[in-house]
Amino acid sequence: MSEQSKSPQDPDRTPRVVIVGAGMAGVQTAVALREQGWRGAIALLGDEPHQPYDRPPLSKAVLLGKADGSAFDIDFASLGIDLHLGRRVTALRPEEHLVETDRGPVRYDYAVLATGAEPIRLPGSEGRPDVHLLRTLDDAERLRPVLAAQHRIVVVGAGWIGAEFATAAREAGCEVTVVEAADHPLAGALPAEVAGHMTGWYADAGADLRTGVRVDSVAPGAVTLADGTALPADAVVVGIGARPATGWLAGSGVALSTTDGSVLADERLRTSVPDVYAVGDCASFPSARYGTRLLVHHWDNALQGPRTVAENIARGAAEGVRYDPVPYFWSEQFGRFVQYAGHHGDADELVWRGDPTGAAWSVLWLRGDGDGDGDGAGGAGRLVALLAVGRPRDLAQGRRLIERGALLDRERAADAAVPLKSAVR
Repeated sequence: MSEQSKSPQDPDRTPRVVIVGAGMAGVQTAVALREQGWRGAIALLGDEPHQPYDRPPLSKAVLLGKADGSAFDIDFASLGIDLHLGRRVTALRPEEHLVETDRGPVRYDYAVLATGAEPIRLPGSEGRPDVHLLRTLDDAERLRPVLAAQHRIVVVGAGWIGAEFATAAREAGCEVTVVEAADHPLAGALPAEVAGHMTGWYADAGADLRTGVRVDSVAPGAVTLADGTALPADAVVVGIGARPATGWLAGSGVALSTTDGSVLADERLRTSVPDVYAVGDCASFPSARYGTRLLVHHWDNALQGPRTVAENIARGAAEGVRYDPVPYFWSEQFGRFVQYAGHHGDADELVWRGDPTGAAWSVLWLRGDGDGDGDGAGGAGRLVALLAVGRPRDLAQGRRLIERGALLDRERAADAAVPLKSAVR
């Protein structure tokens, strides 16, 4: 990454930070800048017409009609944050320090890219009124009457969003079938030996989960699977993943990943061009903790990353602060509270805590570092990730242990009656 140049400030004008994206990452960056003492102008650009809002309630309270919205309780005017809603960005011109929008250019001294991610659509579903996504407030509002009418719904994708939506739809009394191309739910996040124990949650809630089969076509009133099965469907909800919303950066010089399209931020969340940062769902970053680049599409990353960006802009330190969090997320599905912290790989050792057929259990991932840490089943391993189902204490202790790089005794760690902090070697 290139070193950041000094802000091209004229002595007779106030320096400005322009934040592109008014979701969690963008809003928190603006607030954190003020907390860090930034006295210059702040412009926050959002492409939706709504006041900036939080997304987790969309698949819960908003979807079920228990809340009308989830707007952030922030007085932008009192913080001196210039909020521009319904303003779509079209390009970035770093050589001119301009963000192009559908209402004309906006000058910046520093720009922060916080455009989030956009959902992947089911091929051939564009423009279909019976095919829905669940990403925005408008999406949730369109789905509320569908749930209220207790329609027959086919959910495509058994990831986090699919599971949470299926939970809400069953609570509303809808007939729900979930179709997943992989052979187990949460295939992109968890190995089959773990996620397989979550399969029964669907049936327990009265939802029909069909794995290992793809959708062939969607027609009015029906979804046809690749095996020829026709599923009746008054509505279809697609939850097959999301990709970073970075297409508008074409030609800007901002380096993007060739595999996932994310902005390739450095360890201080700077992009490849001067005076431009990236944060949240649109950006990946190198993790020294895990020795790989991470792309984290979760709420906590959009909350934590802005603090690093704000500090690096406001303080103007030559070296800045580094961003290397322990990723964290949670999900409420089928009456269970699921939490995950860390990052695991296929080679990491899996250790169970508790009975996965029960109501509360955890899974640990331990890593041997080649320096005596991984010395067999009776030895120790470095805790790198943890999944907790109904065991919040495991999650809280485990997250702190991951941050410390703690070594755990395998036998004690596998004993669900032993607090994780007491399993440290």
